[in-house]
Amino acid sequence: MSEFVTVEKRDAVVWIRLNRSHKKNALTQDMYRAMTAALQDAEADESVAAVVLTGSGDSFTAGNDLNDFLAIEKLDDSAPPFAFLYTLSQLSVPVIAAVHGLSIGIGTTILLHCDLVYASSDAQFSLPFIHLGLVPEAASSLLLPQQIGHLRAAEMLLLGDAINASTALTYGLVNRVVAAEELEATVTDVAGALAQRPVAGLRAAKKLMKEPAEPVADRIAREAKVFAKALVSPEAKAAIAARMKKKS
Repeated sequence: MSEFVTVEKRDAVVWIRLNRSHKKNALTQDMYRAMTAALQDAEADESVAAVVLTGSGDSFTAGNDLNDFLAIEKLDDSAPPFAFLYTLSQLSVPVIAAVHGLSIGIGTTILLHCDLVYASSDAQFSLPFIHLGLVPEAASSLLLPQQIGHLRAAEMLLLGDAINASTALTYGLVNRVVAAEELEATVTDVAGALAQRPVAGLRAAKKLMKEPAEPVADRIAREAKVFAKALVSPEAKAAIAARMKKKS
């Protein structure tokens, strides 16, 4: 585990905070391992309704610690950074990102795997891979054009242009931009709202949203199977009964 990642469970929400502020929360192998373990624990805990990813100090994360990254002996899909990305991308638990200050490299690409993203007005998003002679990671070459369009993605990935919070909002990279002092309270409120929803329903809905593209008829059939299973669950029965009682 890493001393630079703190994990706290607040009721039904797990907060994962990068805590290496003296290095702008630059990520090391140990930090990736700690985050992966925290995500796996959250996924295994059926009471968890949401995970929040955030940073300490004045930044979300400056990306990979290059010295540490270059020291990885075997850079394949089992290496800590990629193991983390696989875990994050396959979670059924909803993930919220609270972004402030610098969000460089993987600090931006991991947002493509989050379900809700909130940014402070001082947030800066940058994908400088091309400046280093590198290529995009975290499936960002696929997901970023899908999310913001090819032309905008090309500016970020081929030119390496940084964008500010208001531009990220216009592009659709973030849900909302708030003042820096309001960011944590905003995310706490959103996470609390998720925590009020039936957890099994949240996870099932997210898994459906993450399914690969398919014909509409196939998706209707897939949803019907999940819907039928959910309808007889104790959570759904209790929620429906409560709603009917409220309306009567």
